[in-house]
Amino acid sequence: MIALIQRVLSARVDVDNETVGAIGPGLLALVAVQPGDDEPRTKRMLERLLGYRVFADEQGRMNRSLVDTGGELLLVSQFTLAADTRSGMRPSFTSAATPDEGRRWFERLVELARAAHPRVEIGRFGAHMKVQLVNDGPVTFWLETP
Repeated sequence: MIALIQRVLSARVDVDNETVGAIGPGLLALVAVQPGDDEPRTKRMLERLLGYRVFADEQGRMNRSLVDTGGELLLVSQFTLAADTRSGMRPSFTSAATPDEGRRWFERLVELARAAHPRVEIGRFGAHMKVQLVNDGPVTFWLETP
């Protein structure tokens, strides 16, 4: 599982001119499911999303997590993160999970996140989404579960 996380002041996802998910300060996580992802990898990704220290402490150092700050989480499925871009001029998606597998593990991540954190919003799996954000920093990190 891959997540590209961005510390944001705000973010939202629109589908067909309707806002389907929106947050204030927190993390926007673009998430790709890969073949072989399973319950342990999904749980580990959630631990990292909630516990990764990207927010400033009193000294201005990145030493606080989403849980520490009470920030919000916006999860957006994005299979293109799993693309193989090593050669040629067109991405290959053989390293991304099938749509059914991707939906299964993305939805499981959402379920676990909502059980563990008070403010979780989502995009719409498989939809053409418009994602807007105000990146805070900018601060962006690539997370993977082995």
